[in-house]
Parts: sequence; C-alpha cells; structure tokens
Amino acid sequence: MQRRAVAVYVALFLVVGTAAGVLIATAETPEITFDDPDFELSEGDSFEVDGQEYTVADITETEAEDDVGDVEIERSGQLEWEAVVEQSETWANESVVELDDGEWRVHIEGEDPTAFTLVEVLDRDAILSEDPAADNETVERDGEEYVVVTDEDGESRLVPADDYFPAPEERSYSAGDSLEYDGHSVTVDAVTEDGVTLVWEGPETSTMDVDQEERITLGDTDFIAYFPDGETMVLSSDFEAYEAQLAEIDRLDQQAEGIWRVLIISVLSSLLVIAAAFVPSRY
Repeated sequence: MQRRAVAVYVALFLVVGTAAGVLIATAETPEITFDDPDFELSEGDSFEVDGQEYTVADITETEAEDDVGDVEIERSGQLEWEAVVEQSETWANESVVELDDGEWRVHIEGEDPTAFTLVEVLDRDAILSEDPAADNETVERDGEEYVVVTDEDGESRLVPADDYFPAPEERSYSAGDSLEYDGHSVTVDAVTEDGVTLVWEGPETSTMDVDQEERITLGDTDFIAYFPDGETMVLSSDFEAYEAQLAEIDRLDQQAEGIWRVLIISVLSSLLVIAAAFVPSRY
C-alpha cells in the first residue's frame, strides 16, 4: 500500500515536471519589433533628421562564445554626417605659408600687435633661370651677395642682389580682416607676438558608433537603435512601445524562472518520495 501511494505521488510529480519541461522547451523569448519605426535603413542609406542629412556608413554582425559556450550575436553600426563648423589655423611669427600659388613669410612687429604683414618669398632660382644674361646662382664677395650679369659685349659685371631682384610684395592685415586662403574665405581672429589665428566655417565629417538597443540623439530628436539582423538598422522614437516590450520580455523571463523552479522541485520531490519508500517500516 505504501509503495502504491509512492507510485501515485511520483507519477504526479513527474506529470508536473514533464509539463514544466515542455513549457521550457517550447517557450521562446520574443524579439523587439517596431511596427512603424521612424527609419528602417541598410548600409549606405541616407536619411534626414531636423534638417541634417545622415548616412549609414556601416552595419556589422559578429559571433562570439560566452563563458558557457553559447554563441552570442553582437550587432552594431556607424552613422556619418557632414556639418558646417568653425575651423581655425595658426600661423607662427616668421613662418612661411602658401598663398595664391606662392610662398609668404608671416611678419609680426611690436609687443602688443593688432596687425601683421605677409612678405612675399621670392623664387630667386626661377628669376635667374628666366634671365639669359644672368648666371643661375648668386655669388658672394666680401660678405655681399651679387648676381653675375653678362652684357651684349660679353663682359660680366656684379650687380648687388638687392638691386637685381625686385622688392618683395607686402600685404598687411589687421584683426577682423578677411582674405582667401586654401579655398576658403578666412578671417583674422587674433594677432599676438607669437602668431596669427585665422578662422572660417567649413564642412567637417563626423561619425557616431551605434550599439544594439542604444539610445542616441540626432539633432533634437532621441531614438532607440535596433538591429533585427546583420543588414538592417532601425531607428524609432517610440520609447513607450519599446519600454512596453522590455517589460513583457522581463515578465516572460520571470515566468520561465518560476517554471524552472517547478521542474527542479518536482524532480527532487520524486526522488525524495522514492527514497522514503525504501525506508524500513517500524510497524
């Protein structure tokens, strides 16, 4: 009679455990979905937010094993855009800069300057090579530099270099003045003893790395980024729907944990009842 009762209890626990096992085996954690996302994008697609155009520069998918050997899939992407920003450059005092297809030396005078001068750097070699009457290089006599010039009679004479070469062009600028430089219209922002600071507005490429389910801000708009596969990036501003799905997934996870407990308790109870059945009776 005792063993018959044990068999009934064991069968009951096994039925409960089997039902729990079936639920665990067939249960699937739902994936995040967006019925009407703001953007559903592939690599190379462009989209606009608050007047700014963005491009999906990259979408990647990688697989890695965790500590217990399960394969985890990680997805991410990168956004790229161009924005007009203020850029700057500093010319050091007495440095040489390229301007208008030529070279110019930056010259600043005084202890508290408000202006500077660009002094043309003459290409003396080019000037000498273009003059058939002059030697292609200068000579030095008694510490002075000369150009050897041959007249029509074949006689050579020494011409002081300062007299032979033209006076270099000079251009003066003050803080607030504008000039053309490197394809930009630049403004003299500040002049100090050490150098000149130029500013201008120009395009600059920026990038943003985007991870799975990351909250990002584009312009004045917040989005949740989601990668349903290795080729698609979804951007949605519907945080209410996203939070509701997270809550549902959390609820299902808690239910799954409860079912696991039922399965474990059922198995342990069955073993305990079976063990108790073999305990010798004192009566």
